Amino acid sequence: MTRNRSLSGTIPSMETAHEELKDNTVITLPALFGLFRQGFLPRDVKIVGYARTKMDLEEFHKRATSYIKNPDNDPEIAEKIEQFKALSSYVSGSYDEGSSFDKLNKHLEEIESKYQSKECNRIFYLALPPSVFIPVAKNLKENCYIFRGGVNRIIVEKPFGKDLDSARELLGSLKQYWSEDETFRIDHYLGKEMVKNLLVLRFANVAMGAAWDKNSISNVQITFKEPFGTEGRGGYFDEFGIIRDILQNHLLQVLSILTMERPVSFAAEDIRDEKVKVLRCIPPIERSDTLLGQYVAANGKPGYLDDETVPHQSVCPTFAATTLWIHNPRWEGVPFILKAGKALNEAKVEVRIQFKDVTQGIFKDIARNELVIRIQPSEAVYLKLNAKTPGLYTRAIPTEMDLTYKRRFTESKIPEAYEALILDALKGDHSNFVRNDELDVAWKIFTPILHWIDGLSGPRPRPVTYPYGSRGPKELEAFVEKYGYKRAEDS
Repeated sequence: MTRNRSLSGTIPSMETAHEELKDNTVITLPALFGLFRQGFLPRDVKIVGYARTKMDLEEFHKRATSYIKNPDNDPEIAEKIEQFKALSSYVSGSYDEGSSFDKLNKHLEEIESKYQSKECNRIFYLALPPSVFIPVAKNLKENCYIFRGGVNRIIVEKPFGKDLDSARELLGSLKQYWSEDETFRIDHYLGKEMVKNLLVLRFANVAMGAAWDKNSISNVQITFKEPFGTEGRGGYFDEFGIIRDILQNHLLQVLSILTMERPVSFAAEDIRDEKVKVLRCIPPIERSDTLLGQYVAANGKPGYLDDETVPHQSVCPTFAATTLWIHNPRWEGVPFILKAGKALNEAKVEVRIQFKDVTQGIFKDIARNELVIRIQPSEAVYLKLNAKTPGLYTRAIPTEMDLTYKRRFTESKIPEAYEALILDALKGDHSNFVRNDELDVAWKIFTPILHWIDGLSGPRPRPVTYPYGSRGPKELEAFVEKYGYKRAEDS
């Protein structure tokens, strides 16, 4: 079932050397069916689910495969689902008792006893609430860690703390049990195709690199839009808010790749070194560079405060726009506007790079060039430029050079972000995972503004309101315009 990595079309310089797990691997991970179906999982791999819920194997298989789509009842997919079930098993137990993890370890050892080779590898995937994160990491190390050869790795999901101090406490606790080399902090945006494509767009194209600085670029917007509200999970959301949920991790990761200097190589540490360097050039966000919003009932949809799981009179923002500044020679003076919101008019994640005006003279009031990288949905890269209208008149109009992936790469399947990242973890490639010092710097940027919003440094700010299903607060247009953004008529 293993595949040759030297597939036609790969980029040799990106095929860096790591300790790849090939055979005899036990993984406690959720959805792996996509990789399994494509033959990317190691031979003899086994998937073991672990949680507090007591259930038999049939119920576990039902839950584990319920997300797999087979709308046309394709017999090939149905057969793969049955094969996938056969390599999956389940153990229930507590998160804080060593005896429960000892039971898990015995289950793993029973599986490994059937392997022909003595080498065994284990990857532990933690999709857990923060309250049990450290006890689980501790118990896994003390009861389920392989010391006799083979590889141990732990994949952890956000949130990685709530501010700088809590993140440092979390990082320090994890370091007691798991080394940095064994730890993979997952941010699924780093697994998205268009985010991974940023490195190639930037550093494999001279035309892009020549205009990628303050001399050509006026402003940059990185936008995340969701067309739905909290939908009954407002209690969780109210504790963390839109900035912790989206800006501090997902959008900041996109910004770091967008603005980092060219790495020496595609080795994981070279890439992450450059990301940390550029993040260290960003000062903490100012209150004056922030716009906060909260959606209210409109278009037949309930407002945020109408959600019964949301605390009464909550001032938690469901929309935030913050402007970051990078104090280095490449980006000094260029505003980077991060925007994210719930209950907006559409689902979209994109990067919009607006270039400066052309020199005045022969052209007046002509539209600015824009490079738009649509991360999701319908992945695309398009460049807005000006061209002469066909005919006998010399008149310029804005048009687009459009690279929409589903039209250009009709035979290609874009993998899910988690598929790409789990495969990276199997290969031992840290490139698309968050390093500890990177996380520390990210929290330094956002903690002061978060403490202000949480009421830890004076009165809590009251977010402005915006209707459910709108483009966001009416104040947003003035907010982005004050940083030099000029809206084209067709935007």
